[in-house]
Amino acid sequence: MAERLVVIGGDAAGMSAASQARRRRPANELQIVAFERGRFTSYAACGIPYMVGGLVEDAQKLVARTPQVFRDRFQIDARTGHEVVAIDTGNRTVRVRDLSEEREFDEPWDHLVVATGAQPLRPSIPGIELEGILGVQTLDDGLAVERALEGRPESAVVVGGGYIGLEMAEALVMRGLRVTLVEMAPQPMRTLDPDMGALVADGLRKAGVELRLEEPVEAFEGQGGRVEAVVTSTGSLAADVVILGLGTRPRSDLAGEAEIPLGETGGIITDRRMRTPVDGVWAAGDCVETFHRVSRRPVAIALGTHANKQGRVAGMNLGGEYATFPGVVGTAISKICDVEVARTGLNEREAREAGLEFETVRVDSSTRAHYYPGAEKMTTKLLAELGSGRLLGGQIVGGAGSAKRIDVLAACLWNEMTVDEMQGMDLSYAPPFSPVWDPVLITARKAAEQRRGDE
Repeated sequence: MAERLVVIGGDAAGMSAASQARRRRPANELQIVAFERGRFTSYAACGIPYMVGGLVEDAQKLVARTPQVFRDRFQIDARTGHEVVAIDTGNRTVRVRDLSEEREFDEPWDHLVVATGAQPLRPSIPGIELEGILGVQTLDDGLAVERALEGRPESAVVVGGGYIGLEMAEALVMRGLRVTLVEMAPQPMRTLDPDMGALVADGLRKAGVELRLEEPVEAFEGQGGRVEAVVTSTGSLAADVVILGLGTRPRSDLAGEAEIPLGETGGIITDRRMRTPVDGVWAAGDCVETFHRVSRRPVAIALGTHANKQGRVAGMNLGGEYATFPGVVGTAISKICDVEVARTGLNEREAREAGLEFETVRVDSSTRAHYYPGAEKMTTKLLAELGSGRLLGGQIVGGAGSAKRIDVLAACLWNEMTVDEMQGMDLSYAPPFSPVWDPVLITARKAAEQRRGDE
């Protein structure tokens, strides 16, 4: 008799796990059913701001595989509009709510993959439930923003200056709205150090976004159940639409209620094979806690890159192979208006919290040879551990062609290189792509020189 795999969550991690398991075990050995509460499976959530901004004209272009494709090509029973509301690890069943028919039923499993993702933070602020206040996490959320824009609103307030908040601010500017971004920190993009975040702030202002920094939101106001204003510590801002960009947390409540252990970050605890401590239960994606290879501490980072890899590892193991997920270094990249932004490893705050002592180097350079047309300014910052010179983190802010260099720094972090070792790397050079000394090498050299000067 075939075993039964149930997957909770139909996006990156869940469907990667299901697909990898199917490639290794045919349907007569392993039946697979995946439950997704939304309307879409396997979609590019990172593309939502570009859909809202009009760069992606059709939401279906963000969908990699539909439920029908999973059913026909992979013999995976992918059911959208089905929300798992409870897990029973003793009887090995999940309680499923069919949202279209408003009925519930129990589904048995031999193996369970929890891939419930992350959820946007919605703080307990007066008026938070007013219509027109929207989070952006799923493709359904993105379409809700699209519907809100059909009424041709004039003003929008984005609350929070993280990646989603800034990308959505750009998208709303592209749609012709008057956009204000409210952030309680001194600078946007708190995953960067403040001096690098200030460069991002300059780019936002140039694009027409009004920044309200160090202004906590105190309330939302409206009439007839719809938002009309955002009240901050300094006054009231008119708002036809409000976008929450306050970050996310692991959507792990379902697992926690089933006594599947959660870690200090709120994410589900797994081993390197993506197994939880509960027999037969696996977890992957934004809902899990993972290991940071630089700080050596647990982290919860919501990124599709990690989710796909973790889902793949879980599915390979479910299919009978042996695979492990080796952890993360915290690499992320974005484009905010005309500014490219990237970071990897630890920023100054994170390094201090990890108990590390370090020094920093920041270098202004250009993306190409200075004489070549289209050369853009860029700033590179490195953190190096005192004593050893080990690279701890890097940040890049600049024009077109700057941010993807973060991958060089991520590779250096992955292999625990020192800035002394980095300065001699054989990186490519041609005037259309780089100065003869690439900014990464210049910054590593400056860090190495500074370290030798301190010895």
